[in-house]
Amino acid sequence: MPVLPIVVTGDHNDVLTTKATRVPRVDEGIRRLMDDMVETMFNANGVGLAGPQVNVPLRVIVLRVDNQIYQLANPEMVRCQGEQTGLEGCLSVPGFVGEVTRCERVVAKGLNRHGKEVRVKGDGLLARAVQHEIDHLDGILFTTRVNEGTLRELDLTAEAEEPEIVSAV
Repeated sequence: MPVLPIVVTGDHNDVLTTKATRVPRVDEGIRRLMDDMVETMFNANGVGLAGPQVNVPLRVIVLRVDNQIYQLANPEMVRCQGEQTGLEGCLSVPGFVGEVTRCERVVAKGLNRHGKEVRVKGDGLLARAVQHEIDHLDGILFTTRVNEGTLRELDLTAEAEEPEIVSAV
């Protein structure tokens, strides 16, 4: 499974800010894409990855939370409850973090790698990651949701301890 290049802001590519297209059906090509995205996410030490982040404008996301892998085509939110605020980063916006307020608990539905409809229920980091990745599918970067005054650039040259990032998705 190849590691795919991750599109980053400033690449002069509008795939990150364009709404992704629904997957017509989960076939071998979509399963291969999901597998390649998981490999890419592992390689980048990420929590999640969306199709547009690897220059594929399809509604596909992969997540890794608590050693559980989720692979979904056409995910959509079913329920969103409560509120949590935490530090987020993004593989497509390297070197920046900011506080984002999101739902604490979510239920999302989508198609698994076999084309069967499944629901993903979660709270905390899983809820945050699901919302972050679905935002990518809608052309929304976390930087547009950052709480005012909290976006900052990480000093990657300093020897100081890095802040704990709740979600580098």
